[in-house]
Amino acid sequence: MTIDLRSDTLTRPTPGMLKAMMAAEVGDDVFGDDPSVNALEAKAAAMFGMEAALFCPSGTMCNQIAIRVATRPQDQMICYTYAHVYQYEGGGAAANAGVTARLLEGDLGRINAAEVEANINIDDPHFPRTSLVCIENTVNKGGGSCYDLSEIEAIRDVCDRHDLHLHLDGARLFNAIVAKGQSPTDFGRLTDTISLCLSKGLGAPVGSVLIGSKAHIKEARRVRKVFGGGMRQAGFLAAAGSYALEHQVDRLADDHRRARQMASALEAQAWVKKVLPVETNIVIFEPDQPVPELLKQFAEQGIIAVPFGKYAIRLVTHLDISDEMVEAFGERVGKFHG
Repeated sequence: MTIDLRSDTLTRPTPGMLKAMMAAEVGDDVFGDDPSVNALEAKAAAMFGMEAALFCPSGTMCNQIAIRVATRPQDQMICYTYAHVYQYEGGGAAANAGVTARLLEGDLGRINAAEVEANINIDDPHFPRTSLVCIENTVNKGGGSCYDLSEIEAIRDVCDRHDLHLHLDGARLFNAIVAKGQSPTDFGRLTDTISLCLSKGLGAPVGSVLIGSKAHIKEARRVRKVFGGGMRQAGFLAAAGSYALEHQVDRLADDHRRARQMASALEAQAWVKKVLPVETNIVIFEPDQPVPELLKQFAEQGIIAVPFGKYAIRLVTHLDISDEMVEAFGERVGKFHG
């Protein structure tokens, strides 16, 4: 039995999702007349208590559109040092929007209001204009860490006082919502734009939505066109996203439970130096030996994972990881002596 823990993007559509996809009513979304896309966008916006949404091929595109809409060339955004928008999107903020980044360390990737306020540039032509704050929830490089709403409220207050746009990279936002017992509307009232990935923990094959005000989404649609993100009969994919929002949110708690079980199995091993705290479906740990060598030995045992920097390994639970696989994982790492 192969246990593939590389990412929650690996999931395959469930039978129910496939049925919904095949039954989808479609049109041409570039003309705005794909009913399944329109329904997904309306559903996502309503869930978060926001005005409008835009379906895009990827979370990266949603984030890049949000940055472009919120800034002008020569502006600066504030974000975590290893935020996805900065670290894993190919330098897109610089290439697509012409902005630089002020990078903050945070706590497991969660930046706070005091840090944000201390790093807003003064109004001086020598410095880039600070116009955007990006937060990520859950934080990928933070081991799936989650924000407390009180901290986002404090960041929102800073943004309001300094006229800054607040974007939430919510690639795994529903993982945070389920883990913390929060509501989507909590985030809708505190942020200007949200990118929500449907193809990670929620299990859809493709797609993300950008959510915001009617004005933001109107401009976002224009930017999506420039990025080549307009799709035609996209309703087959949108139907999968709608199904995920309706049927595959609550089950995220199972992914979180399984991740905690795997973390416990790792913590019991002498060859594991450190395991980051596990809040959601991501386990990051540091072994006492070179990562490439350990990953090779893992693969020989049927465990597939990815390096997370030079010294750490990331494991991600998802729709296609079962209790039996988690039990087998524990047995296999228990036999491994490093």
